[in-house]
Amino acid sequence: MSDNSTGKVGPITIKKYANRRLYNTATSSYVTLDHLCQMVKDGVEFEVFDAKTGEDITRSVLTQIIVEEESKGDQNLLPISFLRQLISFYGDNVQQMLLPQYLDMSMQSFTQNKDQIQDYMNQTFGNVFPFGNLEEMGKQNMAMFEQAMQMFSPFNGAGFGAKPAAPEQRDGAEEAPAGNALDELQKQMQMMQKKLEDMEKGK
Repeated sequence: MSDNSTGKVGPITIKKYANRRLYNTATSSYVTLDHLCQMVKDGVEFEVFDAKTGEDITRSVLTQIIVEEESKGDQNLLPISFLRQLISFYGDNVQQMLLPQYLDMSMQSFTQNKDQIQDYMNQTFGNVFPFGNLEEMGKQNMAMFEQAMQMFSPFNGAGFGAKPAAPEQRDGAEEAPAGNALDELQKQMQMMQKKLEDMEKGK
């Protein structure tokens, strides 16, 4: 299912009613989570609103789609270790400030590489499968993500999710103000983004 033919400018509005039914205002028809899942795959932008309150519930509906897809059991994308780490970050203000940007950049980078792989396979279809080239691309991706995860830990090089080392203090020295820590985090995020861009250009 694709709603690109509607000619609608901007995201399509989906309304969710109390009976949990989803209504596509662009096609004037009820849809299911499977329909919305296909719309995402087709690149169709949409927003979901509670029909009674007008609240934007797009995030919760997209999350529900992921849960439905994961429950099918034949195409799990989220490793258990990843889910555990993700859950552990909830409630951590610093991680909640940085992690969404990091995950977004990582997914964008992966999507770009995925398209490159698909284009390469299409160009060489029918020939010997290019294991060597794909393996090299995989090594480059791993190196990029490893460096990014090391930079994501702003106070040391211990890697992703590691706790920052306690800063050394001299006798009588005052602790650094919290603002300095936030400035350092921002600098590290900028460095990480530049590193990812540089590695992408170097491919």
